[in-house]
Amino acid sequence: MRLHRGSSKDARGSTPPAETLPLSASSSLLHVAVEVTRGGRVRQSEFDVTAGTTIRSILRRAGETPEGCAVLIDETPVPLDAPVERSLRLTVVPTFSGG
Repeated sequence: MRLHRGSSKDARGSTPPAETLPLSASSSLLHVAVEVTRGGRVRQSEFDVTAGTTIRSILRRAGETPEGCAVLIDETPVPLDAPVERSLRLTVVPTFSGG
């Protein structure tokens, strides 16, 4: 009997090709509708974002200054650093204006 130590490479032939495996945590796109209410007017924008995108980032994409806005989901205020984990509608109320 012959014992082998270390690598098991021998003259059995070539190495089989590597497999292509799917990523286990592929990024999924979520649909986010943004309604900015200002002075009786409503401006709407829609974005597809990856899960985990912060509300702050979405507001910047919508052309708003996040620090000057209150953000609501279903009439409930949410923090700007909250990550988006599902498709949703954000209601944005600017809390100050230039002047």
